[in-house]
Amino acid sequence: MTALIQDLVLPSTLDILPARLQALGASRAEVWLFEGEGRRRSAERGLSLLGMDVQVRSAYKPLLHFFLEEAGPLQDLHEITIHAPAGLLQRIKVDAYPLAGLLGEQTRLAFVADAEVAVSLDGPRRPVFVPLNDEGSPIGWLRAWRGSELLHDGPWQTDYEALFEQVMTAVRRHPWPATEPYFDTLQIDIAMRGIERGLDYGDEVISTAEALHEDLYFSILEHFQRHSGKPPGDRTLRPGQIVPNVVHGDGPTMLKVRLLSHRADAPVEVAAPALERLDRPLHPDEVRVAFAPLAGERFSCRSWQGRQVQGLHRAGSLPGVVISGGQHANESSGIVAVLRAGAVLQQRPDAHYALVPLENPDGATLHHLLCQSNPRHMQHAARFTALGDDLEVRQPPELGEKAARQEAITRTQAGLHLSLHGYPAHEWTRPFSGYLPRGMPDWALPKGFFLILRQHPGHDGSAFLEALTAGLAQDPALRALNARQHALWRAHWGELPFPVLNGIPCLVSEDQRSKVPFTLITEYPDETVYGEAFVLAHETLTRTVLLSTELYWQGLLGQPRLSAG
Repeated sequence: MTALIQDLVLPSTLDILPARLQALGASRAEVWLFEGEGRRRSAERGLSLLGMDVQVRSAYKPLLHFFLEEAGPLQDLHEITIHAPAGLLQRIKVDAYPLAGLLGEQTRLAFVADAEVAVSLDGPRRPVFVPLNDEGSPIGWLRAWRGSELLHDGPWQTDYEALFEQVMTAVRRHPWPATEPYFDTLQIDIAMRGIERGLDYGDEVISTAEALHEDLYFSILEHFQRHSGKPPGDRTLRPGQIVPNVVHGDGPTMLKVRLLSHRADAPVEVAAPALERLDRPLHPDEVRVAFAPLAGERFSCRSWQGRQVQGLHRAGSLPGVVISGGQHANESSGIVAVLRAGAVLQQRPDAHYALVPLENPDGATLHHLLCQSNPRHMQHAARFTALGDDLEVRQPPELGEKAARQEAITRTQAGLHLSLHGYPAHEWTRPFSGYLPRGMPDWALPKGFFLILRQHPGHDGSAFLEALTAGLAQDPALRALNARQHALWRAHWGELPFPVLNGIPCLVSEDQRSKVPFTLITEYPDETVYGEAFVLAHETLTRTVLLSTELYWQGLLGQPRLSAG
């Protein structure tokens, strides 16, 4: 089934700029829009041939672009002070991100409250215009003069902004069913020009295509939360699979919004991957092949789109533990770590554990597909299940993919569940929704590897966490990663949001959502990383699993047992 909801072509704002300035009779102008530096400089040269003096700047992260394009060599600076009104200061800090990581060690960076946005570079102060709307979202802007006469100074909607508005208008106006799911697949295909610029720090990249994918996915999800009557952020919502597929093109902006039926796919024969030095995410078929040699009693269930969710139970005399990965399928290093740690645990006869390496194969299949075009994008459309919900919050009788996890808990009578997760390895923005991820602002910037321990009332995991973090901190590469990202977080955000043990932030909370008395959630900044960065990600998570199980079996969590079911 295919139904076309929207199909249109939008002219590039940069292409229509000359006609706009000529219609105004402008001789000089400053423009802010969402295009890469190369195209903006080319447009400036073309406009100069028409007798106009025009400077075309980036409307997306304009403060950071000032330092990249106008401030001169950053390594030559000794002191940078960024001024902004107090109510705007936090927003300006993230607009400049990751400036602190791009500077030399001798350069001091400070942010101070002031009357206007301005930058002081080793003394001299210069105003920097940052066009934002009342929500803090970046917007296009046009200033134009004829001689000294100001002709226009105000917002100018760009093709990038119009594209988002067109998609959301089409979604809002469509007559959706009254009950969930509202569709099988809602696909938004976009080919657009824009910014795709890697930065010389970590995994940081400036990408208007990625930002659009993120804002479309979450904004559409929020629309269906309102349509369903559920509260904001309700993870039980099942609208269907939302797929913004945003790619770069050289011509006009192309948009197509369609309703599709998913295509069932048969398993493909693939070679067994070498996991220890694996430098990229696994395809679901590779997970299946890597999981096959592990010994134990098998169990499984089916995903919404018909894929198998595999599990394995290995009985032993020690207390039971469950190890799972891929709940959020774009968080891919944990999947590798479950397989690697499982192979090590196979060598211990008394170990009692269950493995579920890939809880969300539908999401993982979409993640692999989207990464063919944009491998360095976060791809949050692949985070949840193909129904659009988070499998963790499902309750009987409709467990779906979660049935594998519940079977693992029942078989092991687990006292500890290790749930391996990741999060964005570079800045996460929603440009049309206030810039910071709505409801999740603390996830906007990487803050290194950290842990979340959920424990039932009356349980105490403090000794366990102290020993675990002390052991993990023995790795100099992990210590260096956390030190770098913590320093950048403090420079562009503030203090870390939870306590730090041995260089690793740890959040502990009482939580009875799971029947397991202790749930340890790992959070590694793995979304978008490859090469040695990906190796360090799954190496860290593998070490976390093996050290956690050893400490658990030593009794650092006690040995609380729970009844079947």
